[in-house]
Amino acid sequence: MASGHRHLRRGALEHEDAATLSLGEEFVNSQCLYISEVRILLEAQQDSKESGNENRPTTSITTKTLDYVRTFSRFTNRDSVREIRQLLGKDDLAQFEVAQLANLCCEDAEEAKALIPSLAHKIDDEKVQELLNEMLTIKKFQG
Repeated sequence: MASGHRHLRRGALEHEDAATLSLGEEFVNSQCLYISEVRILLEAQQDSKESGNENRPTTSITTKTLDYVRTFSRFTNRDSVREIRQLLGKDDLAQFEVAQLANLCCEDAEEAKALIPSLAHKIDDEKVQELLNEMLTIKKFQG
């Protein structure tokens, strides 16, 4: 919702705020995928269709989404995508934070904490910088 509020029963409001990881009830136990993971899934689906293993027609939304994730995907092969998920899964980060770190691929901790405010009091700058450096190394050496 544009206002960041959601109506609950009896008129109470639930405030949605990514800075505090209050993303709404439906995100409490949800796995967040980052753009590179979505690209891999959509490309696998497309390959399955092309090989005749899947009958569903490709929609314009699927095609546009695939174009989008190919454009904005930071990690281009399955191994690097898997490495990033393992790297970011080591720390006590929320799924939303993991996805944002992978999508943004920031160069320094200050930038990451400015763009993902929930990290500010959760993890120190040195640890964030270490994660970012490892991510940039994986990105640099992917095939």
